[in-house]
Amino acid sequence: MSAEAASPGAPIRRRARPRIDLRRLGRVALRGSTSRDRLPDAIGHVAETHRAHHPDADLSILHRAYVLAESSHRGQTRKSGEPYITHPLAVTLILAQLGAETTTLTASLLHDTVEDTEVTLDQVQEQFGDEVRYLVDGVTKLEKVDYGAAAEPETFRKMLVATGDDVRVMSIKLADRLHNMRTLGVMRPEKQARIAKVTRDVLIPLAERLGVQALKTELEDLVFAILHPEEYERTRELIAAAAHGDGSATDRQDPLTAISENVTAVLREAGIPAEVLIRPRHFVSVHRVGAKRGELRGTDFGRLLVLVGEDADCYAVLGELHTCFTPVISEFKDFVAAPKFNLYQSLHTAVVGPDGAVAEILIRTHRMHTVAEAGVIALGNPYASDGAPASQGAEPADGERADPTRPGWLSRLLEWQQSAPDPDTFWTTLRADLAQDREITVFRTDGGTLGLPAGASCVDAAYAQYGDAAHHCIGARVNGRLATLGTVLHDGDTVQPLLAEDAASAPSPDWLDHARTPAARIAISGWLDTHPEDTRAPHGSRPERTGAGQPTGHARTTAFAEPAGAAPTVTDRPDASVRIAGCCTPAPPDAVTGFVVHGGAVTVHRQACSAVTRMRSAGRTPVGVSWGEATDCRVTLVAESFGRPRLLADLTEAIATAGAAIVSATVEPPSEQRVRHTYTLELPDTAGLPALMRAMREVPGVYDVSRAHRPATV
Repeated sequence: MSAEAASPGAPIRRRARPRIDLRRLGRVALRGSTSRDRLPDAIGHVAETHRAHHPDADLSILHRAYVLAESSHRGQTRKSGEPYITHPLAVTLILAQLGAETTTLTASLLHDTVEDTEVTLDQVQEQFGDEVRYLVDGVTKLEKVDYGAAAEPETFRKMLVATGDDVRVMSIKLADRLHNMRTLGVMRPEKQARIAKVTRDVLIPLAERLGVQALKTELEDLVFAILHPEEYERTRELIAAAAHGDGSATDRQDPLTAISENVTAVLREAGIPAEVLIRPRHFVSVHRVGAKRGELRGTDFGRLLVLVGEDADCYAVLGELHTCFTPVISEFKDFVAAPKFNLYQSLHTAVVGPDGAVAEILIRTHRMHTVAEAGVIALGNPYASDGAPASQGAEPADGERADPTRPGWLSRLLEWQQSAPDPDTFWTTLRADLAQDREITVFRTDGGTLGLPAGASCVDAAYAQYGDAAHHCIGARVNGRLATLGTVLHDGDTVQPLLAEDAASAPSPDWLDHARTPAARIAISGWLDTHPEDTRAPHGSRPERTGAGQPTGHARTTAFAEPAGAAPTVTDRPDASVRIAGCCTPAPPDAVTGFVVHGGAVTVHRQACSAVTRMRSAGRTPVGVSWGEATDCRVTLVAESFGRPRLLADLTEAIATAGAAIVSATVEPPSEQRVRHTYTLELPDTAGLPALMRAMREVPGVYDVSRAHRPATV
């Protein structure tokens, strides 16, 4: 199927401006009524479009670039038979419509000259300067793609490297792919499908991550038409039917238009200057909504877009809408206060209209709308001395460029692609990473932030923060509480990876089950491949051997038998025997109470013990209990720790140094590197308990020590 025929063409019967129709504008500007071998004043369309976004732009450089490109490509034709110059012109017009700055447009006009003509980079530099040369060179280094299984991964690997230095290289490449997709109809069906699949798997996700929605949506529709022609045709018919209607009374009362008019009236009455538009959904979006809901509603073919002047106005509009309409709370999302990883900002909500129709509404400023459509292209030249983006960071002293507008996800891709052992690993990992369509931001304890894909765990955070040093990670704290390495992080969490002080701690194969980021998976796999003999020790920690030859932390070990007896108590029943409850192990000076159990014995609990609440609720009568004059006491402590060599020895030494006697000790099998030690101890003086617990917490690897809390048996 021809890519041109595949592009959506049925107009939506509603007010609209929201989405830039790159295809329609490009066709009108480039084809015109002239013959194929002549494009008089073709660059004029580009210049006019560019001047609309940049009124003070110097257009002479664009005319000079066009003259060089046209003369260099003269005599060359595309497979469609058109003069080759139509391709760089179309690519440049696409970028001009998105608001690209002059340097990008100049490089776009020349992006194929060095590769396909006699023009050299030195000539480009001499006539247009260093920046244009740099961009042309970056695009040229991507080479031609033959869409073979081996060539494609390496091509996009080079693309990422080139893009990392300057995102404008990727912008030109995306526009280049869009024009090629539009004219794909001249190729064989099998080649169309092959190119469409690569576009779907790599370039569309990259466009999404760069925030260039205008390119992404058209690419999605073109790919949809090629790979799923029948579903595309059904969707086209649904959109056409919604646009023109069947003449029924229901159809004549468009619910989206009705809600739009109501919203406009509400905002006008509230005195909020705003422009209310109906934003038609593109083909793939309509198809997804239909697949999700089964039957499309009248409001499913578009969304309302409210454009305002200031950020504060966004929230004012939201307040009015939620006051005057019934909001669908589950649909509310605030991407203004917390922008998406691709720079996108908007408030999302949905309201119920007077007739029960539900309309989705996007609220944003005009500037947010520009960035939502054009993404990084709207940021201009990141190295310009006059503008905002460039002033955020200076060029490194070593001469290596680092685009200050480079998104965080791209920086991570550049890091892990260097570690990928081969193109196949790179390709597989790249596709998996790009499939993550949502990113979260977590905070480090030093105030910094980490950008991670949704579903990332503490393992991913450790490698994102520490690189290969994360091989020695033994756990983490999430929002101040200890967490396993497999704990999934959420947007806004504070995470603190904990590293072992000894070199014995190392990755475990289990870590791969929790790693989501390419950097973590490649680093862990690389370590395991080079240390096959160490993968037998579970959970990344080698077992410690006791004097009896038993590995501590890997089997339940009872070190001592507990003798009878407990701290002295006095009860309302002087003749009753007394037991210390094992669930809370009270000790002086705890506030205590007691309950009579079978056989007439009294079990003593701390008053705050959950068992006390349950027994009171069951109608059990408490018995008065108080501590005697004896100063020694027995208490059960639980030490939570990460498994490491000599941990048991260090803990028992700390206990002995504090003057406590060990009555019994158990060590449970480790779980995800966490080891639980339970000690029943006798202290000569209850006043020494706080100091003992502090001493145990100070043992490396121990992250918490607490009084025992076990389910009550009474």
